[in-house]
Amino acid sequence: MKIEINEYLLKLFHLVKDLGDIDFFWGKAKLSRTEFRILWEVANEQCMGRDIISSELARRIGITRSAVSQIVAKLEKNGIVKRIGSTFDRKIAYIRLTDEATETFLQQAQQANEFAERVLAEFGKERLDKLLEESRVFAETCERLAHPAKAEQ
Repeated sequence: MKIEINEYLLKLFHLVKDLGDIDFFWGKAKLSRTEFRILWEVANEQCMGRDIISSELARRIGITRSAVSQIVAKLEKNGIVKRIGSTFDRKIAYIRLTDEATETFLQQAQQANEFAERVLAEFGKERLDKLLEESRVFAETCERLAHPAKAEQ
């Protein structure tokens, strides 16, 4: 039996895979995109003088609390983050960057920003804005058609 898949669907799968394979965060610290995103959220909260907990990280990133806990445990073992217990609730642990990790994180964030600037310079702001807007509309269309009951709510 031969299974045929719409050529546009295949092209979209390949595009997403190709984008997912790009290593935006090269450098000394080998952080996955999810690890980088967790550190970015933690660093932003610290810059604003606030702390963040695993459940909030999970909500923002769109992964399970269990996955966040596993990643945080790995980052903690590697001296990148530390957990600080709440003085008000023993069940709560805040996640913070270690002093040593702050420099590495800032270095990788700078590399990612420089990469984004090069993409923007070469691809063009107007084209990128159009691409992002059309991608948003496309994603909304796919979501609406894939889950029509949600769209009616």
